[in-house]
Amino acid sequence: MNMRPPPPKRVLGGVFIPTVTLAHGGGGKAMKDLIDDVFISAFAGAAPEVLEDQARFDLTMLATHGDRLAFTTDSFVVDPLFFPGGDIGKLAVYGTVNDLAVGGAKPLYLSCAVVIEEGMQVETLRRIALSMAEAVREAGVSIVTGDTKVVQRGACDKIFITTTGIGVIRPGLELGIDHVTPGDAILVNGLLGDHGAAILCARGDMELETSIESDCAALHGLIEVLLAAAPGTRCIRDATRGGVATVLNEIANASGVSIEIDEALTPLREEVRGFCEILGLDPLYLANEGKIVVVVPPEESAAALAALSGHALGQGSSIIGHAVRGEAGRVTMQTVFGGRRIVDMLVGEQLPRIC
Repeated sequence: MNMRPPPPKRVLGGVFIPTVTLAHGGGGKAMKDLIDDVFISAFAGAAPEVLEDQARFDLTMLATHGDRLAFTTDSFVVDPLFFPGGDIGKLAVYGTVNDLAVGGAKPLYLSCAVVIEEGMQVETLRRIALSMAEAVREAGVSIVTGDTKVVQRGACDKIFITTTGIGVIRPGLELGIDHVTPGDAILVNGLLGDHGAAILCARGDMELETSIESDCAALHGLIEVLLAAAPGTRCIRDATRGGVATVLNEIANASGVSIEIDEALTPLREEVRGFCEILGLDPLYLANEGKIVVVVPPEESAAALAALSGHALGQGSSIIGHAVRGEAGRVTMQTVFGGRRIVDMLVGEQLPRIC
């Protein structure tokens, strides 16, 4: 029997200048050295030993997790790169993991493509890569392929990251925003708007002093607990850009129902509430990076709430409203003043470049 010898261990190159140059994107030794020094060394154990032009998967192994693949991709252009509670590296990993998990998938593999501006500090790039490595290990996923490009000064703002994720969905699990029926309960897993508020404060334009941190987190563990407690869950969405308001409108439109929520039951940090009042923002439209909107049948609402509340990432979970019969696609809020207001789809962007 012919046995293939193990591949020789990759000899890692190094970068010995402080900033990224166009040569680092040229496909030669300088590029290899940058990838080795910044990414391969950071992703040790979370990336393949031999680098090919594609990742290869054992279909038999994938089938042990389920019978359908989930596939997602996202780009991250957040400004600033580092903010209280996270950074662009963690955001790229957690955001892609969450996009898989809300569809009921077990996240397994990620790709990572970076577009780097000429002149970016190598140490800043290394810090981002190390943060991504910590995030993939915490999330239990692997980065299996990637790409690096360097563009001239001014062609991008320091670094843009694109991550693509593959996960597997177990048999019998069917989640979808078109599955909601009147009577279903609407839940969130905690305080809303922290990420959007943290990003704007970190930019320093408003000179506001606040301790708000981003809620950036990987939510697949929380979702596993939820689905075990409430197997009839209709749908799960992560409330990123556009916030909870946009998610509710998407659900109401897709399912042809009305949704009514209660302002008094919608969890907000007092600092975020005050922050929004000062700036004239609506917290329902602020981005979140660790919050999901969950819709469950009424008989499972108590179990779902208990499951979310019992998890570290579900502190402050609340049933904020219900799907009802009425005008399809209409979302309304019962205000603390006793009136009602329409919660419409966000037009444009309250805060650009928040993820």
